[in-house]
Amino acid sequence: MADESPDKKNSKKVAKKEPKKPAAKKESAPKKAAKKAEGKSAAKKPPAKKDAREPTPKKAAPKKAEPVAIVVRASSRYVRVAPRKARLIADQVRGLHIEQARALLQFSPRGAAHDIGKLIESAASNAENNHDLVADEMRVAEITVDEGPTLKRYRPRALGRATPIHKRTSHIAVALSPEDD
Repeated sequence: MADESPDKKNSKKVAKKEPKKPAAKKESAPKKAAKKAEGKSAAKKPPAKKDAREPTPKKAAPKKAEPVAIVVRASSRYVRVAPRKARLIADQVRGLHIEQARALLQFSPRGAAHDIGKLIESAASNAENNHDLVADEMRVAEITVDEGPTLKRYRPRALGRATPIHKRTSHIAVALSPEDD
């Protein structure tokens, strides 16, 4: 060990400190573009023909069209009544014959009953004029009350404060269908 000269020790250290090989460089842009073009051309090739021995799937026979019940619709948007209050009336009227619905709405003390009554009358008029149906033989098939935009107002209060007032609006839609006998 004493025979080793200091030069040999240094040479071993130098060999150990050899710079690491750089990581493989990414492909250049032209090569990438060429590979993408090859991939696209391969994707555009038509599919291989099926073997003649394989049976072809049979097409399903077309289904007979069921008679569609006529539904007459009318809608009213931006009605100035809260949707929560209008839904109370809509739930009472849903599914009723049109004459029963008119009677219920006429004598209801709630404010939304007037707006829903006008809307049902409009749908009945649509049935007579647009679809040549008898309005008195219809029933309320669907009635939905959705929330419209809220009008935001402020009310002055004591000590210079202001409290918000939310004036809610509703979108009401009615669908009438002929009475099922």
